[in-house]
Amino acid sequence: MTITKQQIVQWLEDSANVFQNEQDFLTELDREIGDSDHGLNMNRGFQKVKEKLPSVADKDIGTILKTTGMTLLSSIGGASGPLYGTFFIRAATSAMSKEELNLIELTKMLQDGMDGIVQRGRAEVGDKTMIDTWNGIMTSLKKDQNISVYDALNTAVANAEVAMKSTIPMQARKGRASYLGERSIGHQDPGATSTYLLFTALRNASAQ
Repeated sequence: MTITKQQIVQWLEDSANVFQNEQDFLTELDREIGDSDHGLNMNRGFQKVKEKLPSVADKDIGTILKTTGMTLLSSIGGASGPLYGTFFIRAATSAMSKEELNLIELTKMLQDGMDGIVQRGRAEVGDKTMIDTWNGIMTSLKKDQNISVYDALNTAVANAEVAMKSTIPMQARKGRASYLGERSIGHQDPGATSTYLLFTALRNASAQ
């Protein structure tokens, strides 16, 4: 079983819809420990991606992802634009010229993207960032390389939710939230949450 470029396009379209629907939720999370703009930024960025998709939907997966990354870099403010933009640009590298991805290739694509975020943001597991969710996702996927793409992604979504919620008791060590010190404890990280939403949309698209 593979994930096709049509499913990748569906993932990105679905993500735009999710971030539109969850804008207020993400904004509320960010109001507690950030700049109150994460929901707005994610919605704005992915609406721009959705507008661009028809012009690249017939291209290979790498081109689709690179276009997504460049669009996010130019349209999302704050830290989210560079981080998510870098994720998609780096993820595109191993997907260039590919029309579909098997689970091993998909895992590498996502790992490349996560590595880009780490290099750009310098965050580690336990810093109360999106890296906590990505680490949960990648740890799960690497354990499940001999099952279907959907089943692997489905299990990883469950692990992503646990990882996302694990940010609640953490004290932030990166980003705007780190300025709050101990006051950042008790709040779910917005970036960890948007990563969970993004990945869940990928799982859902893989079933279509």
